[in-house]
Amino acid sequence: MANQSDADLVIRGGTVFDGTGGAPFVADVAVLGGRILEIGAFAGHAGQEIDARGKMVTPGFIDVHTHYDGQLIWSETLSPSSAHGVTTVVTGNCGVGFAPCRPADHTRLIKLLEGVEDMPEVVLADGLAWDWETFPQFIDALERRAHDIDYAVQLPHAALRMYVMGERAVDKAEATEADIAEMRRIAREAVAAGALGFGTSRNIFHTALDGAVIPTAHSPEAELRAIAEGMREAGGGVIQAILNVQTPKPDLEMFLRVAEATASPLSFSLLQVIGADSGEWKALLDATVAANAAGQPVTAQVFPRPVGVLLGLDATYHPFAAHPAYRRIAHLPLAERVARMRQPETRAAILADHPQPGGQVFFLLARVFQTIYPLGERPNYEPDSSQSIAALAAARGLTPDEVAYDLLLEGGGHALLLQTASNYADQNLEAVRAMLTAPCTVPALGDGGAHYGMICDSTYTTFLLAYWGRDRRRGLIPLPRIVRSMTMAPAAMLGLADRGRLAPGLKADLNVIDFERLTLHAPRMVRDLPSGGRRLTQDADGYVATLVSGQVIQRDGVPTGARPGRMVRRSDQSAE
Repeated sequence: MANQSDADLVIRGGTVFDGTGGAPFVADVAVLGGRILEIGAFAGHAGQEIDARGKMVTPGFIDVHTHYDGQLIWSETLSPSSAHGVTTVVTGNCGVGFAPCRPADHTRLIKLLEGVEDMPEVVLADGLAWDWETFPQFIDALERRAHDIDYAVQLPHAALRMYVMGERAVDKAEATEADIAEMRRIAREAVAAGALGFGTSRNIFHTALDGAVIPTAHSPEAELRAIAEGMREAGGGVIQAILNVQTPKPDLEMFLRVAEATASPLSFSLLQVIGADSGEWKALLDATVAANAAGQPVTAQVFPRPVGVLLGLDATYHPFAAHPAYRRIAHLPLAERVARMRQPETRAAILADHPQPGGQVFFLLARVFQTIYPLGERPNYEPDSSQSIAALAAARGLTPDEVAYDLLLEGGGHALLLQTASNYADQNLEAVRAMLTAPCTVPALGDGGAHYGMICDSTYTTFLLAYWGRDRRRGLIPLPRIVRSMTMAPAAMLGLADRGRLAPGLKADLNVIDFERLTLHAPRMVRDLPSGGRRLTQDADGYVATLVSGQVIQRDGVPTGARPGRMVRRSDQSAE
C-alpha cells in the first residue's frame, strides 16, 4: 500500500504558471489518483516522472467554444484541440447540435449543420448513430465512447426549437405559449442531465445550404427568457450567444436583460467587423465591463487572430471555386487538377471566366483580394497590408486573379490563402490585443469540430502562447496573463472550480511546454472523417506532455492512446 509520500506521477523542476495570473515559480508537481497531490519540492516516490526543467508547467487549457458534438460520437480523439494543450472543450455553441431531434428531422438538422458549420452531409449521415432523441439520451450516447479529453455540453437552441415546433421553426413562426413552455421543460431536463448551459445564434449569416436562416435568428426575448428560466429551475447554466452582426448592441442589451432576470451568466462572441461599424466592438466591450461592475457575470469571447476562411484548391472555397470553367475540372483528384490548371489554355479559360456564386457569402469573400493574403509554410496571421493579393498584384503589374491563381498552385496545390473577414479591419491585430487584455474576456471561437474544409482555428491556444507571448514584434502579452486567460478565466466563466488552476486537490489536467521550441505549422488536409471526409488539421512542436486526470494523453506530439476524458457535469462546479 502506498504511503502518503508516494505519487502516481511527478513533474520535476518545471516553471509553474498556476493559472491565477501570478508570477511563475519553479516547483515539482505531484499527482495522485487523478488530482494534484502537492506543489513544491516533492521528496516522495512516483511511478512515473517527467523532467520539466526549463519548461513551462500550466493547467490544461479550456476551450469554451467548439462544435465537437459529432466528433464525440464517431471518434475517441478530439483533435486537433487535444494536440494543442486543450484538456476540456465545450460543445453545443451557436445554437446548433444534434439533440433533441426526432427521427423525421435528422436530414433537416444535418442540412442546417452542413450550411452553418461546414460539416459535410455524408460525414454526418454516416458518422452519427442517431441512437437518441432527447437530450439526456444524447448525453448517454456520448458517454458510451471513451475520449482523450474532457467535454461539456450545452443545449443547442436551433435543435430545441425544431424539436418543439417542427416545420414552424424553419418557417420563422413565433413560438406559442405551449411551445415556450415545452422549451422551458426541455431546458430544465437538459441541465438536470448535465448540460452546462444553452447556445443560441441571432446571426443572419448562419444559414443552411438552401439559404434558410438559422431558426433561432428571430426568437423573441420571452422565448429566450423561458429557456433560461428552465435552466435556473434545474440549478442554472450559462447562456452562450452569437449576436447579429447587423444589430449587435440591441441584441446584447436583450441578452443582458434575460441574463439578469434569470440570474444566468452570459457569454457572447466579440468581433471587430470590417466596414463602417468596425469600432462597434468597443461599445460592446464597454457594456460588458459595466455589466460586471454592476455584479452581472458577462464574458466576451475573443478570437486571438483574424477571423476568416482558409482558401485553397483542396479546401471548401477559393477565388475560382464559383467559376464555371473551374467547376468543369473540380471533380478531378488534386494532382490531376493542378496539372490541368498549369496548362495555358485552362489557365486562360479560368482567368477569363466570371464567378457564379449563387448567393453564397463565402464565394463572395473569396474574391475580396484586399483582405486575402498568402498564409505560408510558417503561417503568418498578422500579415502586412503590402502582402495582400491586391497589393502584390499592383506591385507586380498583374491582376489579382493572376496572382491568386499562381499562389494556389504552389506546393502541388496544397498552398493556402488567408481571408481576413473580421478582427483585421485595420490590417493589424491591435484591436484584438485590446480585446484580449480587457477585463471579462476569454480567448475562444476556435470552432473545433466544424468548418472542416474552411478553417483550422482550434489551434489558437498554441498561437496565443507563441505569438502573443513571444514572437510579436510589439505589444506582447505577459505569459501569466495568457495562461490565466485559457485556464482559470474560462473555468470561472463556466462555474467549474475543480480545474483551471494548479493547486493541491484540484484535477490534474496539465501541460508541460518547451516554450522556446513552441511552433505552429501550416494547416494541412487529412481525410480521416467518416466516409473518408476531409478536414484541416494543424501540427505543433513544443508540447512535451499533456495530462488529463493525471494520465498522459500525449508525449512530444505523439498520442499515448490514454482515454481518461469524461463528460463534465454540473456536479463538477465545486472542487472535491
